[in-house]
Amino acid sequence: MKHSAKLGGKPRRLSAPSEWRTAWALAAGLCLYIVAIAAGTGWGNDYISPLGVLQTIFGTGQGEYDFVIMTLRLPRVLTALLVGSALGVSGAILQGVIRNPLASPDIIGITGGASAAAVAFITFLSGSVSIKLLPAAAVAGALVVSVLVYALSWQKGVTPIRLVLIGIGLSAAAKAATTLMIVMSSSISAAKAYLWMTGSIYGAAWEQVYTVLPALLAGLPAALYFARSLNAQELGDDVAGSLGVTVQRHRMLLVLISVILAGFAVSVAGAIGFIGLIAPHLARRLSGRMFGSLLVMSALTGGLLVFLADLIARTLFHPLDIPAGVFTAGIGAPFFIYMLFRHRNQW
Repeated sequence: MKHSAKLGGKPRRLSAPSEWRTAWALAAGLCLYIVAIAAGTGWGNDYISPLGVLQTIFGTGQGEYDFVIMTLRLPRVLTALLVGSALGVSGAILQGVIRNPLASPDIIGITGGASAAAVAFITFLSGSVSIKLLPAAAVAGALVVSVLVYALSWQKGVTPIRLVLIGIGLSAAAKAATTLMIVMSSSISAAKAYLWMTGSIYGAAWEQVYTVLPALLAGLPAALYFARSLNAQELGDDVAGSLGVTVQRHRMLLVLISVILAGFAVSVAGAIGFIGLIAPHLARRLSGRMFGSLLVMSALTGGLLVFLADLIARTLFHPLDIPAGVFTAGIGAPFFIYMLFRHRNQW
């Protein structure tokens, strides 16, 4: 099915794949999620067959793998999938709202704000305040920077170009503040901060799962509720307004949903970069541009990307456990340059 619309005198064509293709892509993504849980949980220092994993998860095993699977590996696999899903949905929302294929939580300052707050917590409050409050500090930092970006972008409404330019500026300021705090901190605090900023699922427990899961369960349906608005906003503010969309109010709510999803993800896994950029692009290839399916597919691809990065990090270089963010950055940086080159004539 193909649609066309005129924007600024220039015709644009929107294409959507068949419903069957979208359904197959979503079904395949869900199946890969199940495979990731069953197979990924079994891989490690001691291999456990998928059947043994499933028997342990459903409580029908002999109990020999209970600690390894239920305490060590399963929470880590689920945390990777949930963190990636939240970042994928967050990136898809921002790319729709800003109408820029390079938009992501890393670019407009959400991750930078979370990182600055987390490093400040580690530098100034570690030892005097419970480390369990670190996720709350990271989410608060993401919210503060996002509110600043939105407030400074406001001029009788918020336009995508102002949002992204001010976001880039505040992101740079947050990174500068983060670097300054690391330089001023002790070597132990600096090491902790560097590890957190790289992004790692190492040591994830059920606490991390229960931190991200509610945000995703609330954020994804909320984003899906605004899917029609996102489809309209991609056509431009004037067209969206003529279709009955309250552009400014919906834009603010969508940015808030994106911030919450990215903030909770970063709060438990650190600054795992580029997932919010890559996942929506992969999802468009599989399910098309319509946000009803794109948001779900972005969640699936984002989750699988972080899962694969963490799986490589903990198995390929064993006994070393390398932060997953090293691998996402290794893929994401060339992808970002490729996207810059591909869209060089659009700005």
